[in-house]
Amino acid sequence: MSAGRVLLVDDDPDLLHLLSLRLSAAGYETDRAQSGEEAMNRLEVQRPQVVITDLRMGGMDGMALFAAIRRRTPSLPVIILTAHGTIPEAVEAIRQGAFAFLTKPFDGGELLTRVREAVGQSETWQPHGEGDWRADILSRSPLMDELLSQAKMAAASQASILIHGESGTGKELVARAIHRASSRRAYQFVPINCAAIPEALLESELFGHVKGAFTGATQDHPGLFRAAHGGTLFLDEIADMPLNLQVKLLRVLQDHEVRPVGALRAQPTNVRIVCATHRNLEAEVQAGRFREDLYYRISVVCLEIPPLSQRPEDISLLAKRFLARLVDSGDRSVRGFAPAAMEVLVAARWPGNVRQLVNVVEQCYVLSTTSLIEPELVQRALRAASHRVPPLAEARSQFERQYLVQLLKMTAGNTTQAARLAGRNRTEFYRLLRRYGLDPGQFRENSPAGADPLI
Repeated sequence: MSAGRVLLVDDDPDLLHLLSLRLSAAGYETDRAQSGEEAMNRLEVQRPQVVITDLRMGGMDGMALFAAIRRRTPSLPVIILTAHGTIPEAVEAIRQGAFAFLTKPFDGGELLTRVREAVGQSETWQPHGEGDWRADILSRSPLMDELLSQAKMAAASQASILIHGESGTGKELVARAIHRASSRRAYQFVPINCAAIPEALLESELFGHVKGAFTGATQDHPGLFRAAHGGTLFLDEIADMPLNLQVKLLRVLQDHEVRPVGALRAQPTNVRIVCATHRNLEAEVQAGRFREDLYYRISVVCLEIPPLSQRPEDISLLAKRFLARLVDSGDRSVRGFAPAAMEVLVAARWPGNVRQLVNVVEQCYVLSTTSLIEPELVQRALRAASHRVPPLAEARSQFERQYLVQLLKMTAGNTTQAARLAGRNRTEFYRLLRRYGLDPGQFRENSPAGADPLI
């Protein structure tokens, strides 16, 4: 079993060969690059556990390569090789976050010690089959490797985590992986979608209630905070939580105790909070729809899930897995995708991300009359998926924006008149305009041509 993967970068082929021999003998897989530019290209394809780079190279030198790696994959350990005269530069690299530096000629034992320490820090490496925490997440994308590396490090702490990503990217899968990687994995992982439960019920679902607290409360209900005691509570679509409940959630997170609806006393709670949203929470804070103090409380660590369009190398892997599940549970003799059909899948835009891919694969499986799914069937499924029925919240937002645009067109940007027609006061009306990024000035008669924000 490999001890880890190391990317070696040096414009001296003899030194590359020597480094590779030393590390291979110790059980490491090695990859070589003779320039910083070549190294960055290799990182686009595969993420190693450690990068070892010479400091002085033609073109992109070691410091420039280190800076580029820090911007792209900040959790990837970098060891810098340096001659005696360039030690001050290496010390500066350490100050900026490099894992270590070794002087030439390097000591073989020290090299292996540093590499072993760096592999131990690189959280995506699982040397003894310990990758069960991320088993549900199928990916070979370096972007996802970096995300999961950050997630694993965050899981080892007790910090609150905010997961941001487009709808359908797999935010709950990442949250479950964090729970499994944490010290709380022996306890419950409890998910709740804050947008799916009516406001009147959400408080009781989260915090619980006592018998008789309200009409229909015929018995005590512990609530999800108590159900997740010792474990992880996943609050999906946290941006849709009403402001009055945001205040109560903040108090629970500050005091580590929860008071059920109708109860006189609070109860201690020990829960790790992981939140998720597809919205820009900073913009929601600026618009007054999300509390700033709660935002900072839940976003100690922020993780950004890349959309499927940014990781096309995962499309074929995921499509094959989804199809295999359908074949295992069904009775159709579909063996896979024709090569041309897979090309269509990989080239598609995927605005609906992984959830859309699941839909397309299932439709192809159901309608296929051949053992290999043909490209025409994939194209038809993609067209059908593009005409999906949007969720209620999305449809409502689309309608509100179009309605506001129509009002501003009718009144030539006169907000007083538009607010009157909408039956809202000017303050409320301006709040709506800010929510949808609409500028009344663009609708006035002297506004420049082509300024219609609907376009």
